[in-house]
This record gives sequence, structure tokens and C-alpha cells, in this order.
Amino acid sequence: MRTRRGVCYRELDMCTDNRLVVKRRGDFSGDNCRKRQRLAPDSVGKSDVFESLPDDLVISILSKLSSSAGCPSDFVNVLLTCKRFNGLGLHSLVLSKASSKSIALKAKNWSESAHRFLKLCADAGNIEACYTLGMIRFYCLQNRVSGASLMAKAAISSHAPALYSLAVIQFNGSVGSKNDKDLRAGVALCARAAFLGHIDALRELGHCLQDGYGVRQNVAEGRRFLVQANARELAAVLSSASSAVSSRSWLSWNPHQHHRHVTGSGCPLLSDFGCNVPAPEAHPASRFLADWFTSRGGVPGPGLRLCSHAGCGRPEMRRHEFRRCSVCGIVNYCSRACQALDWKLRHKAACAPVERWLVDDGDANVDGPLAAGDAADDDDVMVES
Repeated sequence: MRTRRGVCYRELDMCTDNRLVVKRRGDFSGDNCRKRQRLAPDSVGKSDVFESLPDDLVISILSKLSSSAGCPSDFVNVLLTCKRFNGLGLHSLVLSKASSKSIALKAKNWSESAHRFLKLCADAGNIEACYTLGMIRFYCLQNRVSGASLMAKAAISSHAPALYSLAVIQFNGSVGSKNDKDLRAGVALCARAAFLGHIDALRELGHCLQDGYGVRQNVAEGRRFLVQANARELAAVLSSASSAVSSRSWLSWNPHQHHRHVTGSGCPLLSDFGCNVPAPEAHPASRFLADWFTSRGGVPGPGLRLCSHAGCGRPEMRRHEFRRCSVCGIVNYCSRACQALDWKLRHKAACAPVERWLVDDGDANVDGPLAAGDAADDDDVMVES
């Protein structure tokens, strides 16, 4: 390097040896340079062990984390830690192991990036993502073909909620007109989901057998499925850790409470015997649907209605698709399972028989057995067992 006065300085040989070196000026003689190296205090005795870990091990750790994450932020915060986590965290093996809670997106946080993330998970073979994205596309984004195909992909992998949702679509003819209903297909899908232990499918299949709806009537077999649904629902509450603390508050025996409605936030399953179990937790996809349409005024479209069961969130895809309560005519449900559960939760106390109730366009549309009076009889049957 040449200064303004023309004095030249010799070039230094920068030999850092992959470490942070602090150089001081010194005398130079010939081609040899005297260097005094001083390592930075932070680098003494340390080495980057993380970079030496193989990718397979990091992917295995991230897969375990995605499968046990309690909310989407737990998984997203890990991806934002470093570039390596961000790259390996989007590996197909990690996304295929993601749990339903780790992809439980909220309706208020829906965006194109959230849509792409669910699409990546679904393409990786995550059946929970296939079901959740299928429900969102079918009911919220009005993309019936893509939504139904994603739910079918999850159903092929024996995903019980997807099987039951497809059964509801077949019962209601949601993919087209009223003539597109396929009751036998709905019963078959419901039976498959019931075999996998889905509580709503067990309850729906029990009502179908009792009423002969889409299948040959068999009252005794229908009652057996209803009893099994109640038993599974009660067993799920007893086995949950959250209910173990407060189980004494609702699990009691009081024969004087027969036919008395139990108020509160719980579900009065077996309320005739004094039991008031907590309401079952809704699937993240159902919560997304409910929040999506609630933020839009609770009206899915002109002349369309939502299922009156708060934990469902399904909207009508055409006018008068859902069936109304034949006693009060105020509430409407997408399925007998939602009707039976909402009857226990709240409608039993609010339903009042009226002499006549009118429906828009003069169409009562009570196709299929759906009546609050029948629900009361079914409630007695389920409780006595």
C-alpha cells in the first residue's frame, strides 16, 4: 500500500487458522512476519457441536417435537431459531408427524402462508392436515372438489373424523342437490368410523338403526350403539388428566335427580343419575369453522344456516339442507349426532312445543327422522343403560 508521501508498507500475511485473531503492529524483517495471536475470550475452549450433528438426528428430534407440540406457536418458534431448523423443520418426515394441535390454526390468523403450510403438511402425508385443510376448503373456501378429495385421502388412512364428515356430506347431499343424497353410503362410512371408536359416528349409527334411516330398522342394535357411544364418552372423560382433579364435583349418585336438567358448562350425560361430565372437546377443524363463520356474522350465505350445535361449525351448502327440530322449529342440525348432543347440552331446557311453525319458502324439509321429542325418548334410553 502506498501513502500520499510515497512510502510503501509491506503486505501482511493474514493467517487466521479459522480462528478469530487480533494482530498487533510489529517490526518486519525480510519475508518473515512476527505475529502475536490472541484468541477472543468467547472462542476459547468452545466448538460448534450443533453443526457437526447429522441431519438425520436433527430431523428425528424435530419430528418428535412436531408430534408433541401443544399449539402451532411451539413448532413455529423452533423454525425461527436458525436457518438449519428452518430448513430441516419443513422436511416431509417432520411435517408428516405433526399433531393436530400443532396445525390447529385459528380463523383470525388465516392467511396464504398458513394455507401453504397446511398444504405442505398434507402433501407430506399428514392425515390430520388433510382432514383440516379439506374441511376448510369444502366449507369455508367453497372448493368442494378439492376439500372432499383431501378428506377422502384422510379417510383412506382410516381417519375416523374424516370418515364421519364424509358420512354427513352423504346424508345431507352437500356436494350437490337434495337428490344427491346417498343414505347407504353415509351409513357405510358411519359404520367404518364407529368401528374406529368415533363417538359421534356411534351415536349417528345408533339413531339410523333405531329409525331405519338408510338401513334396515333394528331398534335393539341401535340402542346398543347409543349405549356404547355414552360409555366411550364417559370413559374419555374419566381417562383425561384434566377431569381427574374435578371428577368428584360431577360424578355422584343421586336418584332424586331423575329427569332433571343439569345446568352449567358441562354435558349432562347420564344426568338422570346425577352425573354431569364436561362437554367433549371439539376438533380443531370444527373450532376453525365455528370461528370462521362467527367472525362473518354467523351467516354462511344468503338463506343459509349454521348447525345449531356450538361444537360443530358446519354450514349449509344449499338452502334447507339441514333438518329442523320438529317441536320448536327454531334450531337446525347437520346430523342426528349433533342434535342429540345439543339436546343434552342446552336445547332440552329451551325447547318448547308450538302448534305451528313456518319455514322460509313454505318448505318444512324435515326429511329424515329428526325431532326433539324423539330426542327425549332417545335420551331416556341412553340414560337407563
